[in-house]
Amino acid sequence: MFQFFLLLLALSIGILFVGQWYGDTLSEAGHTASMKPREIVIGNNVLTFPENMIRFKAARQDGVRQRLDVYMVWPELEGYSPDRSDDFNHVDGSRRILFVTFEEQMMSRDMSNRLEPVYRQVIEAYSVGGPESIRFHRFKQGSGYEGEVLAVSASEPGEEPFVARCLTGTAAREALAPCERDINLGNRLSMTYRFPASLLGQWRLLDKDIRRKVAEHIKTPL
Repeated sequence: MFQFFLLLLALSIGILFVGQWYGDTLSEAGHTASMKPREIVIGNNVLTFPENMIRFKAARQDGVRQRLDVYMVWPELEGYSPDRSDDFNHVDGSRRILFVTFEEQMMSRDMSNRLEPVYRQVIEAYSVGGPESIRFHRFKQGSGYEGEVLAVSASEPGEEPFVARCLTGTAAREALAPCERDINLGNRLSMTYRFPASLLGQWRLLDKDIRRKVAEHIKTPL
């Protein structure tokens, strides 16, 4: 009988431990609050991000990768923490998370530098005004970008324009981050960041701050 009660006690403790661990896992929904730094090598670039900024659990370890996905909350540009869980879990329709992907550079030109040689050929000349000098251009039929618009900022001579592609219609309403922009940086490294369309009105600050933040985590010159 004594051994039976010992067995019940051990099972109870085990169930309590597993239940607590499982409950914590569910509450974090795949996120982690760990600030342990991880060193990721992509091509000739070394990226160091804390685990709470690395989006997928399998990637939260040191090593060589072809791609790294991170995420951060706007405007703090920090990773997951319990006090930011509502934003990361999109509670009540929250749209404050930026999704950033790093890969080896596949094209010689990034989005801003593709505007004239590439995008001008597949967008309609007519545009609609948007926030902060942004103009929205529809893509031509058969361009391969149906269901998207090109957001282009006005720019001074010698200055790169801000260029982003954004989903439209139902897809845009359902997406957490319907706009995306890519930038070449580091040593042949490409960064694509996706963001809520509501941030187009802050495109100057958005682009400046995300470049600054990423520079803190890349060990190759921007």
